[in-house]
Amino acid sequence: MSVPYVLGVSALFHDSAAALVRGDEIIAAVQEERLNRKKGDWNLPREAVEYCLSHLPEGVVLDHVAYYEDPRLKLDRMIQNALENAPYGTLNFAPMLASLDRMGRELPDWLQSLGAGSSVSVIQHHRAHAASTFYPSPFEEAAVLVVDGVGEWSTTTLWKGQGNTLTPLAEIRYPHSLGLFYSAMTQYCGFKVNSGEYKLMGLAPAGKPRLVDKLLDEVITLGEDGSFSLNLDYFGFETTPSTMSPRLEALLGFGPRFPNEAMTPQHKNLAASAQLIVERAMVGLARAALAKAGSRNLCLAGGVALNCVANAKIFEQVEGLERIFVQPAAGDAGGALGAALEVSAHLGAPRPKAHGHRDAMKGAFLGPGYSDAQVEAAIAEAGLDAERYDDADAYADAVCEELEAGGVVGHFDGRMEFGPRALGNRSILADPRPPRMMQTVNLRIKFREGWRPFAPVVLADHAAELFEGQIDSPYMLFVANRRSDDGKSFPAIEHLDGTSRLQTIEGPGAGRVFALVNRFHERTGCPMLLNTSFNVRGEPIVCTPEDAIRCFLNTNMDALAIGSFVLRKRDQGEWVKTYVRKARFDAD
Repeated sequence: MSVPYVLGVSALFHDSAAALVRGDEIIAAVQEERLNRKKGDWNLPREAVEYCLSHLPEGVVLDHVAYYEDPRLKLDRMIQNALENAPYGTLNFAPMLASLDRMGRELPDWLQSLGAGSSVSVIQHHRAHAASTFYPSPFEEAAVLVVDGVGEWSTTTLWKGQGNTLTPLAEIRYPHSLGLFYSAMTQYCGFKVNSGEYKLMGLAPAGKPRLVDKLLDEVITLGEDGSFSLNLDYFGFETTPSTMSPRLEALLGFGPRFPNEAMTPQHKNLAASAQLIVERAMVGLARAALAKAGSRNLCLAGGVALNCVANAKIFEQVEGLERIFVQPAAGDAGGALGAALEVSAHLGAPRPKAHGHRDAMKGAFLGPGYSDAQVEAAIAEAGLDAERYDDADAYADAVCEELEAGGVVGHFDGRMEFGPRALGNRSILADPRPPRMMQTVNLRIKFREGWRPFAPVVLADHAAELFEGQIDSPYMLFVANRRSDDGKSFPAIEHLDGTSRLQTIEGPGAGRVFALVNRFHERTGCPMLLNTSFNVRGEPIVCTPEDAIRCFLNTNMDALAIGSFVLRKRDQGEWVKTYVRKARFDAD
């Protein structure tokens, strides 16, 4: 029997995506937003599917299609929720009816059309998440913890992964949700739900957790066994489009922040308090998962697993934990990959092969890539001057010269990353040492709040010289403490609490960015660079050469390293100055 090609799809909630797997290989995966340029797009991922299917060999047909949740169970939850809360919740009825129509009629026909007769499988949401993290992990057996807002009825699940199987061990069900608790706090602090949660995490070090006791007394209860429950009087998601209830303001003593208002000390304290509660809950859940699974290995997925501070606390505080793996696309986009992997495992195909002690995610570089010929054509079409470097050392030197001079460089190379983190192939790079570099990149390049911190991309062999804690972090999913005994300062990548959201790189598998950081280290003695996603506020990460060039022109970026070419702003005509901030995007 031949090994089947399985296409996975996530859609109709947020972060729609597609992925293609074949037995022991993850072939391709991409979010729809990267291709159609609609931030957080939740519609059917037509362009992402087309990209994935382009990887099928000529003459080969797709064997199976897998969808990342069970529409019937999801609709059951939505209908029961509406009936139980009637007559309240009328504002939620229209979106519910639209979902009923799309999931009941459009989705099945579309899924069936993808395979032209191939079988279609529906995988429950949390099983898809669990599969997305366990099957590509380097572990033969592991405890698996999935925590998110809600999938069908589940909000938190614990699993035992063994070989090619996943066995459910425990579950917490809607409406009690750690993800929805964090989303409510995100909205209260003036950020967008389902996209601004990482801002709340970044804001937390600026505040004091003075509201923890009040929140634990009234809003959320944490059990010693890792369980939790919400006091639903303080939340609005059951009956309104909002996650929060007006009663929350009466409890806290201050109102919610509107997006364009100044950040107050009270909202900073709320962010710190919510973050600490999530950390405690995740540590408790991780302990329970290891105990129930009888394992020393842990795999994480679901949107809450993108909280890199909580992940670091798990590594530091959970007794008996030896190794941990977090799916780099831990949110709903990763559900497309998990659905495909679950169907593949059910059909008896081998698990994806891990590379050495690493996982099978190929560095998360699973999206579209472009040739130098395509890059050169895009440069010519834009009417820009560029210098080509076919010698790798000369290329690295040219880019590092810009960085050493204090320049900010867009870096575009190879296949794009799958998941929310830019890991070098679609990144903006800068020297992390200048005191005002964080403000420069935030205000002049990203056009966003000046307080938002950046990540360091660090040579793995030198990470222990600068950081302590969980310093094996190839996917930027853990924070590590900056060492206080090295006498060095890197203000652009340090949080107010002395931590950094670390990305470690080693060897050629990290892509061309490894050569750049290595050369920067040779030239300056600094083994890391500032790394942030190649986009401006409100825009998806760039995907194509054309996207990269537009972003380069739209910002005060000094240079663009793209394929084998380097473009410098100073080498272009005066006309490029008219393009800065010409493109506008909605606030993220």
